[in-house]
Amino acid sequence: MVVEEKQNPLGYEKISTLVRKMAIPAIVANVVNALYNIVDQIFIGQGVGYLGNAATNIAFPITTICMAIGLMVGIGAASNFNLALGRKEDKHAREVAGTAVVLLLTAGLMIMSIVLLFLQPLLNLFGATDQILGYASEYAGITALGIPFFMFSIGFNPLVRADGRATYSMMAIIIGALLNTVLDPLFIFGFNMGIAGAAWATVISQIVSALVLVAYIPRFRSVHFEKGDFKLSFEDVKVIASLGLTSFIFQISATIVQITSNNLLRTYGAQSVYGSDIPIAVGGVVSKIFVIFIAVVIGLNQGAQPILGFNYGAKKYSRVHETMNLLLKVTVILSTILWILFEAFPLQLIQMFGSGDALYYEFGVRYARAFLFFTFINGTTIIVTTFFPAIGKAKLGAILSLTRQMFVLLPVMILLATSFGVDGLIFAGPISDFISFIICITVYIHQMRKIPKVDELLV
Repeated sequence: MVVEEKQNPLGYEKISTLVRKMAIPAIVANVVNALYNIVDQIFIGQGVGYLGNAATNIAFPITTICMAIGLMVGIGAASNFNLALGRKEDKHAREVAGTAVVLLLTAGLMIMSIVLLFLQPLLNLFGATDQILGYASEYAGITALGIPFFMFSIGFNPLVRADGRATYSMMAIIIGALLNTVLDPLFIFGFNMGIAGAAWATVISQIVSALVLVAYIPRFRSVHFEKGDFKLSFEDVKVIASLGLTSFIFQISATIVQITSNNLLRTYGAQSVYGSDIPIAVGGVVSKIFVIFIAVVIGLNQGAQPILGFNYGAKKYSRVHETMNLLLKVTVILSTILWILFEAFPLQLIQMFGSGDALYYEFGVRYARAFLFFTFINGTTIIVTTFFPAIGKAKLGAILSLTRQMFVLLPVMILLATSFGVDGLIFAGPISDFISFIICITVYIHQMRKIPKVDELLV
């Protein structure tokens, strides 16, 4: 019995070593993955101007919808995969991974088709102005072709990490991102392709990343796949969806909030000295800066997820407590460092994404400082929210995800915008962040008291 357990280091290796080994590659992979859109924005801003940045902001809900489904499948499958391994159910673990692969490819093709068929109505819904629509249509129409590959990469990466190969998953993303960074200036400036060049660079890079991950399937260490594993099991789909629901809700809620924000910025920006296009462009730039922070925290959580899932499944509760305590300490430190950076250098960060006039920079600095003000506590909120699905408590994770985006931020944003115009929108984010933090911490402390601090023998 002891020998069997020690076959999987998740059950016995030092927690700090495991977190470092698995979280660092996940953080790097997520940050690099976030750079896909950020690099596009930087080169588009330099080559096209802030209207190009505004266009990518308008098109970004398509990306977040794809991420929502991809992360739901990937994180849900990885959680189920690790729980199954912890319970020594290897066949079930294989079937879960196989179902995830088929589901990701099917969903990717469906979303690509919908976007291409209804592109202009979707962009109008997302808040496009007349000046922005042409750029947004060109960019989104091309990047839609990469959706199946992008979703596969997003969703399959957590399974590779769940297999203990975090470094491989990181390299798959890095290869794609480096290629994107090389192709962006080549296509935009070298071939004078403008915003279309950035789009094609993204698609090509996504295809390469996906192919690198496909090559890993026969190289899994914890299980050995058979052809019959790659089919849709509706029982597994239900479990995957439930365990990945928190990530899905987080991304979809963020999408709804972004669409609402774009439309509110368009409406109330027009009533201000800034006009509609500047607030939309700035909103996009600041959200991309925030994505870096999200990528770091989510990467930290993804690195810890296999540790939490396996040990909870194996009833090694002391290791669950130890992992979370370490995770929260590291999150507070990283969040504080990034908060200092965001608050000290907002102008410099905005200038990276292209030039604008005095009004553009004025609004950019005000918006960035306010929007990013509670970065130092946001990390804790995200870690707590995504902890519960890792141990199979999907409903609780989903409720907490909805709390921040839908129950707090959305109504606060609408209320402040209608009361104070575009200035109200600037302060909606930090107010919502603080309220959500208090709620999440209260729930977390209450729930952790229910998890024993001593291990139980797995029968």
